Amino acid sequence: MAAGPGRLSPPPATTLRPVDPSPFAHTVTDPAELATLYRAVSPVAAVKTRPSIDAASAAFIARSTFVVIGTTSADGSHDVSPRGGPPGFLRVLDPSRLVMADLSGNNRLDCIRNIIETGRIGLLAFVTGQHETVRINGDAWLTTDPELLDGFPPGLRRPAAAIGIRVAETFMHCAKSLRRAGIWDPASWRAHEAPDGAAILACQGVVPGLGEAEIRATLAQSYDSSLADERT
Repeated sequence: MAAGPGRLSPPPATTLRPVDPSPFAHTVTDPAELATLYRAVSPVAAVKTRPSIDAASAAFIARSTFVVIGTTSADGSHDVSPRGGPPGFLRVLDPSRLVMADLSGNNRLDCIRNIIETGRIGLLAFVTGQHETVRINGDAWLTTDPELLDGFPPGLRRPAAAIGIRVAETFMHCAKSLRRAGIWDPASWRAHEAPDGAAILACQGVVPGLGEAEIRATLAQSYDSSLADERT
């Protein structure tokens, strides 16, 4: 059956990697057992999913500067990727469609290849300081439509492509996880205590012959150069 508005297209045939035997004890595999571990869904949460974008969600998305997208490949493997940009880099076209500028990254193109293979996407949109988020699931395409590529915010270099999304379902996600994390509370930030990207790459031996400080300087230069190239 072809997908219509608010309906996900049929999933492609996949060959999933085996997960058994599990490396964990006491794993839950029975939905009936799952139901004994958690309280019943609240009446509001049970009915909040919508098949299209309402005006309030559209206004939220218009102010979003950071999203996380999840995709699946034809072999059933998964990828999650952060995406950021100025307000408007993720744009609502109408209640059933969004488009997101595909801005510069590491050019591995993991999510993009997955979209081409399976056309499925999950998206979580954030607004700085707001603890609720907006979730969107649907079908996705990579598009080079000139009209869409020309419609992103002024000052942002025209991207080579964009991700077009047809909404199957969307809903507001509650604030509990972000509040637990203290994500917008400076007092809870631990960035200075965590290894940065340079420390991780050095530990992994990804850049032979370079020390941590050299990797850090190279990364900083690369970030600055790539971001500067995106501005007109």
